[in-house]
Amino acid sequence: MNDPSTVSTWTPSGEQVAPPTEDMLIAACATVYDPEIPVNVYELGLIYAIESSDDGHVKVEMSLTAPGCPSAQELPVQVREAIMALPGVASCDVEVVWEPAWDPSRMSEDARLALNMF
Repeated sequence: MNDPSTVSTWTPSGEQVAPPTEDMLIAACATVYDPEIPVNVYELGLIYAIESSDDGHVKVEMSLTAPGCPSAQELPVQVREAIMALPGVASCDVEVVWEPAWDPSRMSEDARLALNMF
């Protein structure tokens, strides 16, 4: 019997799937790389917020390294597709925000090491 306190989404085949964890959502974002920088968007600090609900709806706020970024159209789509591929995700909205502006201080230590930015 299913625990009524656990919320899950249904798949087309009728299976119940629990919503993704924060670690799963972060890992999905980390599969997306800026094509000009050999570091994923999460380690670059471009993902500002990830919110998920128990019914599988996910909202991501992200930025880009610069307003004129040549990948401005594709990176948010790639983040959305990576999250939508997770089991238990019903929908995903990715919003590009410009405040606060991205700067290199948002990068992880691993990203700084990869880019020799110390």
